[in-house]
Amino acid sequence: MKQIIFFILAHSYIFSQTAFQNFGNVQIHNEGEIGFHINLINDGVFNENLGFTGFYNTVNSLSISGTQIPRFFDMDVSVNDNLFLDINTEVLNSLSFTDGDIITPRETPSISIDFLDNALPILESDDSHTDGYASYLGSNPFAFPIGDNNSLRPLIIPFHNSNLLYSAAYFNEDPNFPSIFTSSFDTSNSEDIINTISTIEFWDFDGLSKTQVTLTWNRESNINTLVNDLENLRVVGWSLSENRWLDLGNVNTTGSLSSGTITSNSFIPNNYEVITFGSLIGSDDIIIYDAFSPNGDGVNDFFEIRGIELFENELKIFNRWGSLVFNAKNYQNDWDGTSQRGFVINRSRKLPVGTYYYTLKLVNEDRFIAGPIYLTH
Repeated sequence: MKQIIFFILAHSYIFSQTAFQNFGNVQIHNEGEIGFHINLINDGVFNENLGFTGFYNTVNSLSISGTQIPRFFDMDVSVNDNLFLDINTEVLNSLSFTDGDIITPRETPSISIDFLDNALPILESDDSHTDGYASYLGSNPFAFPIGDNNSLRPLIIPFHNSNLLYSAAYFNEDPNFPSIFTSSFDTSNSEDIINTISTIEFWDFDGLSKTQVTLTWNRESNINTLVNDLENLRVVGWSLSENRWLDLGNVNTTGSLSSGTITSNSFIPNNYEVITFGSLIGSDDIIIYDAFSPNGDGVNDFFEIRGIELFENELKIFNRWGSLVFNAKNYQNDWDGTSQRGFVINRSRKLPVGTYYYTLKLVNEDRFIAGPIYLTH
């Protein structure tokens, strides 16, 4: 039979039945249980627990605060009006989200619910999850039990060979207008291969070690406004070094446009401020610029076809008499106006100013595009 067992080696106080304040040394032994129906203020030692700790209230919210971080072995939260963390709270084995959210201060990401030694969340749902930041220290696959308001949106990391520390939070808001960040994340500012970026949601994902990440979506994510085919869906991240969105890859997708998951390439989370969904440009989104000036000034020096690197292709350039002056398979936006054909006089020099004509074949798309291009110096 389980027993409620704990030791107090100094003093603990209850103030007007609203808080249990610990100044001493409290320990819950193996098989022991303790339930808090009022707030916990921990200013003493409360981190050697092996039993069960519950937080229960059907009427009011509860909070955990103080100067010393509490650590629980098995933890259960059933607080209809939510459990608020004003200090980190650690879990060693399991945390059951029975009812209500655990809310952390989003403006202070360092305060989180912390899963240690491969601890796991249980029973998380749209109605009961971490609204704010959660952290994980371990090596096993882990689904962060995070969401925003009434939406659970886990972020998942895979197995690692050693214990690594990561933290994450989900924001159901437009990255162009973030609520707590000091800067915005302009969804129109991205590398060329990215076509569109979600304006519905994003995640803050932090960690020093390289990892893949799996993001989840539901019907409210409106993935169908980004892509028609999940092959073109990508995880994208706001690069701290480049101040723009970069493609983080797509190594696997599951589900459909209304719900599913996408897994990224490996990357270092701390190199990116936030991450979300994006799409690559399709063949209909290719932009062929109709003029360039290869004069070496560093501006518009190459014939550019935005997005061409995503497609197997063959490019041919002809002069106005129909003579071939340039030919490339899998063109990489590197033609500087120099002829590669032997019959052109001074082939090492740039071609003369004038109008030329291109043909572009997208091999796998079975698509052929042609048009003029103006070369000037």
